[in-house]
Amino acid sequence: MNLDLADLKLLSTVARHLSFRMAAQELDLSASAVSHAVRSIEERLGVRMFSRTTRSVALTPAGRQLLDRVGPALQDIAAAIDGINEFRDTPQGLLRINAPRPAGELVLGPLVAEFLTRHPKAEVELVLDDGFVDIVEAGFDAGVRYGESLQQDMVALPLGPAQRLMVVGAPALLQRVGTPHTPRDLLTRPCVRIRFPSGARYAWEFEKAGEKMAVDVEGRLTVGEMPLMLQAALAGVGFAYMYEPYARAALASGALVSVLDDWCPPIPGFYLYYPSRKLPTATLAAFIEMVKASQWSVRENF
Repeated sequence: MNLDLADLKLLSTVARHLSFRMAAQELDLSASAVSHAVRSIEERLGVRMFSRTTRSVALTPAGRQLLDRVGPALQDIAAAIDGINEFRDTPQGLLRINAPRPAGELVLGPLVAEFLTRHPKAEVELVLDDGFVDIVEAGFDAGVRYGESLQQDMVALPLGPAQRLMVVGAPALLQRVGTPHTPRDLLTRPCVRIRFPSGARYAWEFEKAGEKMAVDVEGRLTVGEMPLMLQAALAGVGFAYMYEPYARAALASGALVSVLDDWCPPIPGFYLYYPSRKLPTATLAAFIEMVKASQWSVRENF
């Protein structure tokens, strides 16, 4: 007759204590339940495992032989389970995050650095990709996207502050072609265009007093990344449309100036998202908590 793991654990606990009562306390059972279970095991085996008197419990030679053999295996199993619990309770191992480049460069970088400092057993692989990615199929733990592009079966939470896209140009460019006063004025001025990995070209989006407008600007240079757009704007190639933090230093130094500010209101920031059907690992759960906590510091700074 085969014994299962629960049977072996019960026998091992009784053998360790040589007491049904103390074994019952450890196993959260009654002493009579433990005694009955031992008796049932012995009947199935056809061999007595313990000798009992009214005062004591002792292993029989058969019981000693069995438990001497299975004892180390039980310890290995317990250690393996503890190892799994450590993964559940302690952030460690690899956390893979997919995000668009602006989110990685503007928001995620400092968060990931702080996360790795707090959790020395954790690793992070941050893949910056402006294309749409199925994070489950691609093997990512979480992703970052704009709010309107999130799938319904995902849990999402705000990541970082509200953002602002703005139009900037070099002073020499404004002197050469004039200052645009409405988004439509950009159609007659050189601009640096940006194209998504899908191949679609981005139409610059504006809003003022409830009026929304998308302008598919013209220009001789098209790029795929905002840092390249910034370089082109600094060189006077054309007007550029980018997240304000990219241009902040150049605006402060006067190397760039902003235009159409009244058409460029703040917009919702990025969102961290992960599958709602999947229980987060300890590492992802810890990162989620850090993201949530960061929202308080963001609110306090505005």
